[in-house]
Amino acid sequence: MQLPTWAWVVWIAVQAYAFYYACGEAYDIRLYAVKEYGKIIHEFDPWFNFRATKYLADNGWTEFFHWYDTKSWYPIGRPVGTTIYPGMQITSVCIWKVLAMMGEPFKMSLNDVCCMVPAWFGVVATTFLSLLTMECAGFAAAGAAAALVMSIIPAHIMRSVAGGYDNESIAVSAMCMTFFFWCRSLRNDNSWWIGAVAGLAYIYMVMVWGGYIFVVNLIGIHAAFLVATGSYSTKLYRAYTLFFIIGTAGATRVPVVGWAPLRSLEQLGPCLVFFVLQLLEVAEVLRRRKEKQTKQEMSFKEMTQLRVTIFVAFAAALTPVVLLLIPTGYFGPLSARVRGLFVKHTRTGNPLVDSVAEHQPASQQAYWQYLHYMCYCAPPGMVLVGLRSSAIYNVITSQLGAGEWWGRRGEAKSFLVLYGFIAYFFSTKMVRLVLLMAPISSALGGVFLGSIAEWIALQVLVVVPTAELEAGEEGSEAKEEKKEEKKDAKKEEKKAEKVKTVKRARIGLSDKTKAELASLYDKVAGVLWTLYQLVPVRLARLVLAAYLCYAVRPYAAEFNEYCRRLAQGMSNPSIVYKAQLNNGQTIILNDYLDAYFWLRDKTPKDARVMAWWDYGYQITGISDRTTIADGNTWNHEHIATLGKMFASPEEESHDLVRHLADYVLVWTGGGGDDLAKSPHMARIGNSVYPGLCPGDPTCRLFGFMDRQGTPTPMMARSMLYKLIMHGRKQGVVANETMWREVYSSKYQKVRIFKVLKVSKKSRNWLADPANRICDAPGSWYCVGQYPPPLMDLINSRVSFKQLEDFNRGGGDSEYTRQYMQRMGGESMSNEDREAMLEMYRAYAPRSKAEARWEDTELTTHLWNTIKANDMEGMRALVRAAPTVVHTRSSDGRGPLWWAYEQGKTEMRNLLKASGADELAVDARGIKASDLDTSPPQPKKKKKKSKKKKEEM
Repeated sequence: MQLPTWAWVVWIAVQAYAFYYACGEAYDIRLYAVKEYGKIIHEFDPWFNFRATKYLADNGWTEFFHWYDTKSWYPIGRPVGTTIYPGMQITSVCIWKVLAMMGEPFKMSLNDVCCMVPAWFGVVATTFLSLLTMECAGFAAAGAAAALVMSIIPAHIMRSVAGGYDNESIAVSAMCMTFFFWCRSLRNDNSWWIGAVAGLAYIYMVMVWGGYIFVVNLIGIHAAFLVATGSYSTKLYRAYTLFFIIGTAGATRVPVVGWAPLRSLEQLGPCLVFFVLQLLEVAEVLRRRKEKQTKQEMSFKEMTQLRVTIFVAFAAALTPVVLLLIPTGYFGPLSARVRGLFVKHTRTGNPLVDSVAEHQPASQQAYWQYLHYMCYCAPPGMVLVGLRSSAIYNVITSQLGAGEWWGRRGEAKSFLVLYGFIAYFFSTKMVRLVLLMAPISSALGGVFLGSIAEWIALQVLVVVPTAELEAGEEGSEAKEEKKEEKKDAKKEEKKAEKVKTVKRARIGLSDKTKAELASLYDKVAGVLWTLYQLVPVRLARLVLAAYLCYAVRPYAAEFNEYCRRLAQGMSNPSIVYKAQLNNGQTIILNDYLDAYFWLRDKTPKDARVMAWWDYGYQITGISDRTTIADGNTWNHEHIATLGKMFASPEEESHDLVRHLADYVLVWTGGGGDDLAKSPHMARIGNSVYPGLCPGDPTCRLFGFMDRQGTPTPMMARSMLYKLIMHGRKQGVVANETMWREVYSSKYQKVRIFKVLKVSKKSRNWLADPANRICDAPGSWYCVGQYPPPLMDLINSRVSFKQLEDFNRGGGDSEYTRQYMQRMGGESMSNEDREAMLEMYRAYAPRSKAEARWEDTELTTHLWNTIKANDMEGMRALVRAAPTVVHTRSSDGRGPLWWAYEQGKTEMRNLLKASGADELAVDARGIKASDLDTSPPQPKKKKKKSKKKKEEM
């Protein structure tokens, strides 16, 4: 179908405007926090990223990669330059310097640049995702639709709001860029060189985020899939070879990666694909050489024998080398994070890992929350892509003479299909990886919506009399395919001239049968086309197109409104947020920021601050003070030492703390304060120091005994409880000879205590460079040590293996067994179960009106109980504390929401019967019943009463 020039110009202009609008939306929707609170860094990890960026800007490239940070993980320190993915820092500093060179109107502070980078790269990600979709689908409407979705989809926004200076905010852009150039390199026989550009984009991806492993493996799997489906070509060989060589060479130059691409098991798959392609190309070269000499094409059997011979020879040469390298430890094991994606790890046995919510599997509600209507649009998009993917059908359809029926760019289309399945698999294992679903959901949703949009646009033919009709309706994809078909036809003619004397041995149908099938297809298609062009059918198509335009509008508006509402909620920085006082007044609560500013302004520059590891990044990033631990969580034993100090009796803790810290900072005031985190502190400490909670891996005696918040004896004696409740609860006073309160925030969210009787001897010993262990004389890599008075404690630690040992059944098996059983409420004696219920009663609200929105041990236990559908456990808990049904987590949700979300009908009936409020809403205004995933029940017809029948 050929439209008039003006019609094509209008259609192209509409698509261009849609893309322009999407870029504007991608930028604007990420600015809620900036408009509300100004340019301020959010959360915890972004503060470390900003601090590292500032260090790079102030000290330069060389110093940055030789930076051993002595202000974090005190007194051990951390080699930041060799343990960080530096791409985001380098990018931000480059942007900052370029803006400065452009003059005063463009000049920005480094803080402002770092705040805006996520918003800027939201536009970049939208652009490359649009190009990727357009490349794979083959028509521009799909790219424009994908851009509109990607610009506002919550799965991407959750890691890319302005101020959320996290690696993922740039990584998604780098990932989409790499995928686009890879697919573009496979478009035709002359585009293989773009594989080199894909390699360069991959290097940037490696510099930015540890998720580069997903990118290289996905491309490797795609190349292997093309080979397995009979779509091997010299184009594929050249593109992948360039990508792998350039990408791997660059990746090994990133200090945190090193030689891992050639040693780590999780990255050896793409390396194996590289060698397979080399061997296949060797076979192709030998085939062409032989055919040139004999002027006869090799048969399928001969070609198979040649390939087998080459592969066997290579395997024979490689096997001894591998066997020699294995005993040397050359090949590294799968990392804890990667192995954790293939095992069930809702409970790992590691209390540190279990304390991080992002490590939990994604629920059905998580997909709806972060993808919304794309949950419905992406699957049909995948079907449309899959049905037209020649990489899947090439072998079969080529034998039927119908390979061209499936369309061009099959290699790229199959990439989208593989990406969809693999990303979904991994996202189900860890909720954080729902981020990977943002690009592919947008792309597949864009294919579906773009196909509909283009079909609607083409119905303009009904009212355009100047349009010329051909024997088929063409969109922009079909036009592009025709051009490529003509090029391929010319190539085939040239090949035919060269091999006229070649006797071909093919598997499949004869040429005569193929011609008959093609003729039959043409006849059927002709009849259907004639029917399709009848005037009544054309009018019906126009009516349907108008109806679709009308019907889609409210759904599009709802999707946009939903995404904006979620974006606004995700944009609230945890360090500053809006709150409401008892009198209804709305305030900006900046207690945390004020406390860090106080540390910066009122304490010596060499002051050492002890706090739970969550706050370490903010203390070093905002206050510029030394902290004991931070969110890197690379050293379990060190964090466990911190946990032991907080959970131990006040006198014992002070005797330890005075050798390491000058100040102790605690979060108070409810919500996610340190009392809510206290069970995790005790469990993590007990995992390395078993004497903290003898015989009790879950430390159930470290908690509260009733709903009035009466602490257990162990909790009452702890340093943590004494410092948090000092002077706020009758009879609770911190020892004035050990601590002195020096700061309390305006709304009582943060308290800071000065440590008295600090050991000057230990401080001086730690400050002496001679007491650090360097890897070589004069080296920058010098690890700190614990002071001598703490060595007895340090030597008493039990080495705690990380996640991989628990997944393999290693470590202290008895500790692991008890931990898993008690965390799950399994195999407990009546005494233990009663003690556990007593502890949870302490967290239950006194009434529905007094229910506070906070994450506690009780909310965790309720969620696990509902997920396991443990009806007996829930009944026992409700009997022990009836008000438990009113418990709310920090997002405003509670047991009834989770019962609906998990589809536990019997559980939600129990909760409703026990008094759970069905009309209550969460932080986003969602009622529990809104999460109902069960199919609607048919309504029963009401029987008319006899009286009404008589009246009738």
